[in-house]
Amino acid sequence: MRALDLTTDQFAALAKQRLRAEPPAFGDIISRPRGDHELQPQPMAAPDEQEAVAAAVLIGIVPRPAGPTVLLTQRAASLRSHSSQVAFPGGRVDAIDGSPLVTALRETEEEIGLPRSRVQTLGFLDAYLTGTGYRIVPVVALVEPPFSLVLNAHEVDDAFEAPLSFLLDPANHRREGREWQGIHRTYYAMPFGDRYIWGATAGMIRNLYERLAG
Repeated sequence: MRALDLTTDQFAALAKQRLRAEPPAFGDIISRPRGDHELQPQPMAAPDEQEAVAAAVLIGIVPRPAGPTVLLTQRAASLRSHSSQVAFPGGRVDAIDGSPLVTALRETEEEIGLPRSRVQTLGFLDAYLTGTGYRIVPVVALVEPPFSLVLNAHEVDDAFEAPLSFLLDPANHRREGREWQGIHRTYYAMPFGDRYIWGATAGMIRNLYERLAG
């Protein structure tokens, strides 16, 4: 599989061509949800989509002179679940949100202070089902600089950018595994410097790569 080394304009054009124009609906019979269950060494049924907690995240692509980057966070060490893990900004869908897009923009603003006025939506990936019971809709968008981030210390410890070219190079997509609840589970991992990008975040990056690579 080939690496995708794209300019911001090339990425935006390809994303608009190959991503969903609308967020995936629950029970979409045309495109089944992706997820952790696809990566296991033994066949595993997908979690019940209807029972999953609805959530949305922002995959924000930032145009930079050296090439586009992806905006990521490191979750707060004090959180009860997924503490200190690298993640996309986002969270649970509130009833008043009305759409995954609104959720992703609201949660991003709450977590890292990124104004929604700096975000230009390009499209949506298929929903991602996690082993912890979430159904995540990834919103892919351009984030227009300049912007200043204000981190919510209750939610995130840090925010950083990783080169899009690094994340869209399959040579950096490792398959790793560990024991979880008595079962050996495998997942994608994309170590980047001293950051360890893995699990659902790495899985969604891999899905973005597969969709764009066609």
